[in-house]
Amino acid sequence: MFNLVLVNPEIPHNAGAAGRLCLATGSTLHLVKPLGFSLDDKQVRRVGLDYWKDVDLRLWDSLEEFFRSTSPDRIWLLTTKGKTAHWDISFRKGDYLVCGCETRGLPESVLETFPDRLIRVPMHERGIRSLNLATAAAVVLYEGVRQVS
Repeated sequence: MFNLVLVNPEIPHNAGAAGRLCLATGSTLHLVKPLGFSLDDKQVRRVGLDYWKDVDLRLWDSLEEFFRSTSPDRIWLLTTKGKTAHWDISFRKGDYLVCGCETRGLPESVLETFPDRLIRVPMHERGIRSLNLATAAAVVLYEGVRQVS
């Protein structure tokens, strides 16, 4: 259905939740190294429950390697710096939803390379900088699923 990409994820719970999310939507989970945990981490497996073994998982050694293998017109970058709301995007099956690491987001150089591919989940302005990574990914992924179903 879609491709969910976590770039340098640091928190095993988010990777586990993203794995379950991908399995529930028929999507592929891509993890871009370095990871802040081991995939054997019991916290990843705990959140992923017994589903983790069934997740369609792809590992990338670097962000550059991932971008070389992916068409730029299929990439959407989830960032609080985006101006376009996720519901204003016309998603297509097979699109890549790319999320940065929990503490730093996506590198500025990536945001500058794809300025027309930046999307955000609108939030009420009350001091909240961002949503949890897995939550934001779920909101955007299910909007994509809604559009193409």
